[in-house]
Amino acid sequence: MLTYKIHLIRHGLTQANLDGCYIGSRTDLPLCPQGRQQLEELRESWEYPFVDRVYTSPLLRAKETAEILFPDRLLETVDNLRELDFGEFEGRSAAELEKDPAFQKWISSPASACPPKGESGEQLQKRAVQAVAYIFGQMMEKKIPSVAVVTHGGLITQLLAAMGLPQREAIRWNTAPGHGYTLLLSAQMWMRDHKFEVYEQIPYPPSQEDTFVSAYWQDSQPKESTFTES
Repeated sequence: MLTYKIHLIRHGLTQANLDGCYIGSRTDLPLCPQGRQQLEELRESWEYPFVDRVYTSPLLRAKETAEILFPDRLLETVDNLRELDFGEFEGRSAAELEKDPAFQKWISSPASACPPKGESGEQLQKRAVQAVAYIFGQMMEKKIPSVAVVTHGGLITQLLAAMGLPQREAIRWNTAPGHGYTLLLSAQMWMRDHKFEVYEQIPYPPSQEDTFVSAYWQDSQPKESTFTES
């Protein structure tokens, strides 16, 4: 049975991340200098998997990350990989919003709730699943064994909470900029369960390149990001 790998990676830092602001699909920020430097250091000192193809969010911060990490690969943008639309909270920090009743209502509500004039977590999750279905469909059709997908922190957590094995709540799938997870997919598991296995965290030290530890057999929780997901 042929197994496919999708390497899901969060984009690098923007100034909005450093400022703790909610920046979603409405604001197309580039990477900040610190973000570029971090990614270049990761690429030089750690190992990213070899991939045959790279898919990316249409937003600039994701495309620039993909160009740094996979400079010799052509990129295909997938609109459904874009970040959540934060509506009226776009560009504002959590500290600025903490006394806003609409913000308090939103963060204490289920995933079906939307920021004012924005998008719900459920809508983001639906888009994420559609994006993976499109990418995996191309992989099976063209027999592409390994691809990278560069996207956003919010989308990663929602996607893995919905479809990842082992099952974990979204917050436990947080990952740092430039980091992510390798997903294992097979046509049988996809058709039967609409699930995938979260296999390992990436990137990895050079000495660990061929040492794979399945997420089924570990319960290590990735450190929560100190930056607002965007």
